[in-house]
Amino acid sequence: MSEPRAGTALSSVTALVRRFAHVEAAELRAVLWSFAFFFSVLCSYYIIRPLRDEMGVAYEQAGGSLAHLFTGVFLVMLAAVPVFGWVVASFPRKRVAPVVYVFFILNLGLFWLLLKAAPGRWTAAAFFVWVSVFNLFAVSLFWSVMSDLWTTEQAKRLYGFIAAGGSIGAFTGPIITQSLAHAVGTANLLILSAVLLVVAIGCIQGLRSLLGASRGAGEDAQRDGGVFDGMKKVFADPYLRQIAMWAMFSSLIATFLFFERNRIVGAALTDQADRVQLFARTDIVTNAFTLLTQLFATGAILKRLGVGLSLAALPATAVVGMGLVALSPTLWVVVAVSIAVRAVGYALANPGLRVLYTVIDPADKYRAQNFNDTVVVRASDAGTGWLFASLGKSLGLASASIALMTIPFAALWLMLSLRLGRLQEQKAAAGPAAKG
Repeated sequence: MSEPRAGTALSSVTALVRRFAHVEAAELRAVLWSFAFFFSVLCSYYIIRPLRDEMGVAYEQAGGSLAHLFTGVFLVMLAAVPVFGWVVASFPRKRVAPVVYVFFILNLGLFWLLLKAAPGRWTAAAFFVWVSVFNLFAVSLFWSVMSDLWTTEQAKRLYGFIAAGGSIGAFTGPIITQSLAHAVGTANLLILSAVLLVVAIGCIQGLRSLLGASRGAGEDAQRDGGVFDGMKKVFADPYLRQIAMWAMFSSLIATFLFFERNRIVGAALTDQADRVQLFARTDIVTNAFTLLTQLFATGAILKRLGVGLSLAALPATAVVGMGLVALSPTLWVVVAVSIAVRAVGYALANPGLRVLYTVIDPADKYRAQNFNDTVVVRASDAGTGWLFASLGKSLGLASASIALMTIPFAALWLMLSLRLGRLQEQKAAAGPAAKG
């Protein structure tokens, strides 16, 4: 009796998933593992993200500067890149993500102890820096595993649904934070975040058992090249360089909105838990919009309109958003634009960005992709952070003027998106020969 029931249950799950994505029967189990994997990673991050944002506000109110924190993130990222390169060079590809996630779990335990025993300005600064590094590495590793296991054709069909798993996690995380911040204390939320990373490691093992052998992600360690091989690849390859430029433009807009939101929230709210809850509610709204788009539109847009238009949706939203901020740089306008930019980025641009990496060599899916996702992004964050701090404080420019200055960059970003879409299609059509 159990086998027919299991078959019926599997058929029901298949029918449900096929409402949102064109999934073939042989792909279903791996798609569900991928969905659960991204859910675990982003739920883990979004539980602690509101706490990180609050730490940034607290650090500023204690006399510090967000520009200093962004610089710290960049410097820590520079130190982490050769360590990550060593991990990639020393371990089989199927072991890289579990090793790094175990390291993050241990870090969460350490910060739990620090927040309990020695809360204060420097603990806040260290936690802000660490979470900003953790976020990029954790998400980049997820997409590295995905691009290692799925083909370009599969990615266009499935990435929207898989990304929805992350959005559900990103939606669930801040709900947990908002519900438990007062009841259990913010420090204890780190334990739940660590448990979810353990679940993510289990999902990786399930995925590898299904797809690893068939996709060449076997026992080989990536011993070719040194710890800075990802950086060399990005500088040497025009395609990867343009992806790096895309990430830099994205960082420019995101950093401006982050600075503006924190500045206004810090002035409007004085209670720490209230700020944490506002940040959590903002994340909930963002991820609700993201999830709906991913379930009902992302796959169709990627498949029918192509990668270029999926990428271009984000700079197009930024152009409109920056115009609104220039007209009315108030709390709710900045929050609304931030929600729109992040939702479009997560739902459309990010899956499109990940499709770009499906046409490059397997080792580059870890090294070059991780370099772009971490060092390039955080270097851009640090640079634009200092730029906006200088424009606002030293030169006395108003938020509206700075917002207007970002619009031409967003227009260039839009054109680059369309170009990258064309290049990806050319490489995919050319096959393996185009990946060198």
